[in-house]
Amino acid sequence: MLAGLFSLLLFTDGVYSERNCSYQDVLTHLNLTQNNELYSMTRPVKNYKQPTRVSLEVALYAILDVVEKEQKFIPYVWTVMRWHNEYISWDPNEFCGIDNVSLPTNILWQPDLTIEEMTEKDKAPPSPFLSINDKGYVEVQNDQVLVSTCRMHIYNFPFDIQSCNLSFKSVIHTGGELKLKAVVTSEEATEWSREVMKTQYEWLFINITTTETILDHFGLDQSMIVYTVTMRRRSVLYIINFLLPILFFLCLDFASFLISDNGGEKLSFKITVLLAVTVMQIILNEVLPSSSNRAPLIAIYCIGVFGLMLLSLLETIVVMYLMKKDSESQDNEVDRDRSLSEDFEDKHGETKFNCNGGKKKWTLACFSDTSADKTPSELLKGSSSQLTEETHGAEKLSDDLREVMKTLALLLHRKKEDVKPGYWTTKTKTINKAKWLKGEVPPPVLQGALFLPKPRL
Repeated sequence: MLAGLFSLLLFTDGVYSERNCSYQDVLTHLNLTQNNELYSMTRPVKNYKQPTRVSLEVALYAILDVVEKEQKFIPYVWTVMRWHNEYISWDPNEFCGIDNVSLPTNILWQPDLTIEEMTEKDKAPPSPFLSINDKGYVEVQNDQVLVSTCRMHIYNFPFDIQSCNLSFKSVIHTGGELKLKAVVTSEEATEWSREVMKTQYEWLFINITTTETILDHFGLDQSMIVYTVTMRRRSVLYIINFLLPILFFLCLDFASFLISDNGGEKLSFKITVLLAVTVMQIILNEVLPSSSNRAPLIAIYCIGVFGLMLLSLLETIVVMYLMKKDSESQDNEVDRDRSLSEDFEDKHGETKFNCNGGKKKWTLACFSDTSADKTPSELLKGSSSQLTEETHGAEKLSDDLREVMKTLALLLHRKKEDVKPGYWTTKTKTINKAKWLKGEVPPPVLQGALFLPKPRL
């Protein structure tokens, strides 16, 4: 009353004296000093049965990171808390119209609010000041970098939608002592967050929902406000960098059926492609958490592609083994036919004659042997009788050669008619439909025919 009378005496022409227009006068009037701990020790109510109502506003400034492997959600949020202190009030007209004063945060009592999902201490420094108005309402504004846990549902990865909660509650006060109230609705909080959003990392912010609930914590009912942040993953980069390359590897594996089975190029190519898919699976394992109840669809996709490529590799190994086994049997049969033909030539195709008590193949050789010991005149004398004998031998040899050629032609004709593709070659045709597609390898029948012995003319 005296302060009001004193201010009226110093009021001149609608302007207050400079001596009374200071915040210190308000603090002195409220007895708020650094040494006074009366206002900071207990909950500021005159009746302990009366709860302190705390209003809360939360805006999402940025989505800094989402770590799927560790199931962490790191947002940057802005919080505003307001509550009523029943011991603080003044008349602005008595203090030059001052209706708001800023104070250090350690002077007044503050609600002990915490975030239930927070796993690490806030890295951003808290605000050093709070503000009070003439009605006794206290307001604290803080920006916080929260490292909170979030249950990730990665079944639809990378087309998943995640919802992470930020649950605000008191540490020790029950619902009868401290009641939390959300000032803005879910739609207003979503709109506010979209206006102030700075960055969203790889996520697309959808909305924020606000829920007021009562938590039964160790037998104590506590008031709690849950802010649920819903966001959708941007999947374009995952499609380009992961899904499409694996699909391309599968197409390359299918295209390898056009490679010939004779060499080892097809086998080495398939192994290389299979190792490339294995590397992609290792990268995926570093991203996805191992605590998921169900295998993600992308993991099933990778395992399916890996399984198809593995079956393709096993099929190639089996086909090459069977073709080699069939080729060995064909080679043994060809060698046997060749030996039979050579034996037949030794018996029927070489007519031998005696010259000077020795056996020679050709008649001309006899001429060369006899000419070494006789003179030309002696050769001319005995040539008539010897030429007659040699002519009959040559005619007999020509008839034998004709018979050998007819026999070999008959054997070759029968070989072409009777020899069928090997058993394993027939089976590999069923297994590998694209074996003869390129036409680079001749059928086994022609392979055997090419190795048949040719008649000696």
